[in-house]
Amino acid sequence: MQDPRIAQLAHQLVHYSTAVKKGERVMLHLFDVPDEIGIALIREVRAKKATPVVKIEHGRLSREMVINASDDQYQLIAKHQLAEMKDMDAYIAIRGSSNICETSDVPAAKMKTMMNHMRKVMDHRVKKTKWCVLRWPHPSMAQQAGMSTEAFEDFYFRACLLDYKSLLPAMNALSRLMNKTDQVHIKGPGTDLRFSMKNIPALVSGGNYNVPDGEVFTSPVKNSAEGFITYNTPTVYQGIPFDNIRLEFKQGKIVKADAGGKTKELNHILDADPGARYIGEFALGFHPEIMEPMRDILFDEKIAGSFHFTPGQAYEDADNGNRSQVHWDLVSIQRKDYGGGEIYFDGKLIRKDGIFLPKSLAKLNY
Repeated sequence: MQDPRIAQLAHQLVHYSTAVKKGERVMLHLFDVPDEIGIALIREVRAKKATPVVKIEHGRLSREMVINASDDQYQLIAKHQLAEMKDMDAYIAIRGSSNICETSDVPAAKMKTMMNHMRKVMDHRVKKTKWCVLRWPHPSMAQQAGMSTEAFEDFYFRACLLDYKSLLPAMNALSRLMNKTDQVHIKGPGTDLRFSMKNIPALVSGGNYNVPDGEVFTSPVKNSAEGFITYNTPTVYQGIPFDNIRLEFKQGKIVKADAGGKTKELNHILDADPGARYIGEFALGFHPEIMEPMRDILFDEKIAGSFHFTPGQAYEDADNGNRSQVHWDLVSIQRKDYGGGEIYFDGKLIRKDGIFLPKSLAKLNY
């Protein structure tokens, strides 16, 4: 018997997250996921009298393609995938993985070759289609989270099927507050950071682009970040795990980066291009079901009481002008159980130890 939550999730993705309409063409990008979710999505798209287009990938095959990547190879792939994406009105990607480190041994130069060419496909998808991206619960994810497979699946569906609409009034209030703010000051263990977000839009993410969702994001004025930050949330980037990353900023640029035994790998990523050493996103996370990190950024960046401060590419709808092939959401949790911390907007304390203080934001508290 099929888990009824699969059909509920497919319905939410098609009807709410991407709001598919009659006659639209919808790419369903399925990466190491069971047939059941693909079938449920196809049926929901067809129920809207829209056209489903299915694309299937597998992790080990993708690794094999990139490990000896050439410019000619990815120029051809990007050409055809861009033409395909231009035919789409909506894009839903569900990505599973039995090994989050599958690409950890791919040479950095080969990853760069692939990303340089595929960036134009992603840019078109983000700018020109209605899109939503999510993970699929796999035993390896349960292991990352330190949970049994059954307990993790229950957590996954609770998080993904959250009633996002009920949070929208408070999320919109936070967006308005951020839009009025110039100076931000973040303090916490290993962190004393100041920057401006003046005149850069703050946008609500309430289940429309990522699932699970639950953040309001903007970007700092490109040259404004001063100070230092220590991220207390473990992360994986390009298949490489990192812990306790510390960055120092002068005039917006990362001038020193440390990750213990992975400092060389960290700086290699930050040297990918000039924009990788500037910040492209600042966001506050507040999903009430997501409390602990699991090295999966679609979950970790929404952790209750967290924020992320992201080296690399800025989103063009919350733009500070920074451009990079890198967009690395690095997360810090400020709840008391993670050492606490404070966020000030124009000198006023807005969040302490992960708890929003203004009454209009109270529904965003865990």
